[in-house]
Amino acid sequence: MIVTPQSMSFSQPLALRSGASIRDYSLAFETYGTLNADRSNAVLICHALNASHHVAGSYAGQPDSEGWWDTMIGPGKPVDTDRFFVIGVNNLGSCFGSTGPMHVNPDTGKVYGADFPVVTVEDWVDAQARLLDAMGIERLAAVMGGSLGGMQALSWTLQYPRRVRHGVVIASAPNLTAENIAFNEVARRAIVTDPDFHGGNFYEHGVVPKRGLRIARMIGHITYLSDDVMNEKFGRRLRSAVAEAGNAPDGVDLRYSTQEIEFQIESYLRYQGDKFSEYFDANTYLLITRALDYFDPALQYEGNLAKALARATARFLLVSFSTDWRFAPRRSRELVKGLLDNGRDLSYAEIDAPHGHDAFLLEDPRYLGTVRSYFERIGQEIGS
Repeated sequence: MIVTPQSMSFSQPLALRSGASIRDYSLAFETYGTLNADRSNAVLICHALNASHHVAGSYAGQPDSEGWWDTMIGPGKPVDTDRFFVIGVNNLGSCFGSTGPMHVNPDTGKVYGADFPVVTVEDWVDAQARLLDAMGIERLAAVMGGSLGGMQALSWTLQYPRRVRHGVVIASAPNLTAENIAFNEVARRAIVTDPDFHGGNFYEHGVVPKRGLRIARMIGHITYLSDDVMNEKFGRRLRSAVAEAGNAPDGVDLRYSTQEIEFQIESYLRYQGDKFSEYFDANTYLLITRALDYFDPALQYEGNLAKALARATARFLLVSFSTDWRFAPRRSRELVKGLLDNGRDLSYAEIDAPHGHDAFLLEDPRYLGTVRSYFERIGQEIGS
């Protein structure tokens, strides 16, 4: 499936939850499949922290450019683009085409940098709703996302309950635990204490705080994998050059060097960190992790999640994974209970998978089969 990125500009200011607003902004997006005559088969996909609007398919002439959820979305796949019109949107503040910190602030004529306004999950949903308005889509067959994307899907059902038939919330939670907030804060501190960060205005200095980004990504990646997967994939294995320490210069024992990469897991994490630092924006990382931290729909209801979820009228599919300790199954069960307390129609699947949080991106047949069955039901409802 060959796809083409698109962009839409909005001149009208968007009021943000912080009290600020943003105007003359653009949203990058992609669509897959065909919108039917009564515009009832639209499915919105919300992305997680380091993903984008490029959800599925490939770009012409770029064979290795598959979208981040290509296992899930496409012709004949669980979210079948022969039946559904799928939309992927890049969030405000991201670094993959939508207006973000690296773009020019129309009020000052200078790059936003650290002055880009704080954004929340709710702000992203409002921006997505504007895009759908412009596309003439009044109601979604479904809104779907994993992790942070699942929070957006949930928020859609609360902010615009009449515009959503089904909410598909995967490997997500009603809010972050203190432990999760702590991981995000350590990652942010790695970035802001990098000498190349320059208070978020590193663009003006022609540098990138790559050291901080590398560490932030390494921290994040540890939390995405399960202990079982790490042990199976890497264990305590040394890199081959270290294992063959007999090749080291006289008097140097690489096995106990404080500078060399010794274990395979170290090599893997550094590779992931290096790759991330080449394409991700540091200010974007700060913005998006803060949005994760702030999300808590029960906060205005004195922590009562059932009361917060009473606004939702959609039907739901919730999926969690047994080894996901970043967004553990018990967090999905909190959502299940809150929805059931309100008499909502829902399906819940807890998949026994070894992959940790990253399982929502992988090809587990039970997981994909669950989503496929649910979307077949949606297709029957709308006659697609």
